[in-house]
Amino acid sequence: MRLTCFLLLVLLPWLAPVAAFAEGAAPPRLMLATGYHAGLDVGDYFVSEKLDGVRGRWDGRALWTRGGQRIDAPAWFTAGWPPVAMDGELWIGRGHFEEASGIVRAQRAVDRDWRRMRFMVFDLPDDPGRFESRVRHMRTLLDKADIAWLRPVEQFRVRDADALDARLAAVVAGGGEGLMLHRRDARYRIGRSNDLLKYKPYSDAEARVVAHTPGKGKYRGMLGALVVERADGLRFRIGSGFSDAQRAAPPPVGSFVTYRYNGVSARGVPRFARFLHVRHEMPPPDPR
Repeated sequence: MRLTCFLLLVLLPWLAPVAAFAEGAAPPRLMLATGYHAGLDVGDYFVSEKLDGVRGRWDGRALWTRGGQRIDAPAWFTAGWPPVAMDGELWIGRGHFEEASGIVRAQRAVDRDWRRMRFMVFDLPDDPGRFESRVRHMRTLLDKADIAWLRPVEQFRVRDADALDARLAAVVAGGGEGLMLHRRDARYRIGRSNDLLKYKPYSDAEARVVAHTPGKGKYRGMLGALVVERADGLRFRIGSGFSDAQRAAPPPVGSFVTYRYNGVSARGVPRFARFLHVRHEMPPPDPR
């Protein structure tokens, strides 16, 4: 009993965001990515840009977030969409994640904001074919729908790992996040596997804000760094990646943030941790 109570006290802050999903529908059962690693035959994969938007699932009638919250998109935005399940990204453009997230989270849809939004489709969950076949189906389906803000994500092929790295460098130099690799012969499979890979020049993760440290010098009176805590209890600081506006009004204690980093120290502490954005909706546990 004491152990159970202790575990509840430790895990409750981390379970709270997941509990919030119970207020909406059950989280969609999605195909999830693992990390790219050298040595793969990249010729077996389609490659696309990893878009920095909000993942959305169209069930044929309504849009849902990965966490199972219904998205209040304007009726005109989804009018004429094919009545089939589509997996995609609500996206404004490179470097506009916070704006896209704010539009999706708004309690009431604002037309002028949604006029900037696109739903970029990267898969058809209910299509039983292999991915190469699903790519052709997506193109045909969305070309027929002929809706400017409903488009397939560009899928392309590269000849080898050097060409893949060159494409990654070009995307990152242009302000993109990275690349996605999808095995050509893979069927849509729930959960994580090597059929879907993400390739970025850095890793990212989430942590909970537990404290603020004061800024110095030009940041006097503002945020110096966030003290954050991972799910395993490790605490560390994130002191870079913030705009002046974010330092003046930092993420509050108790909120979750996404940070990027380059490897970990011998103690497991993320190296060169840098703030990316507030995580307004934590992902649900991986589907099984």
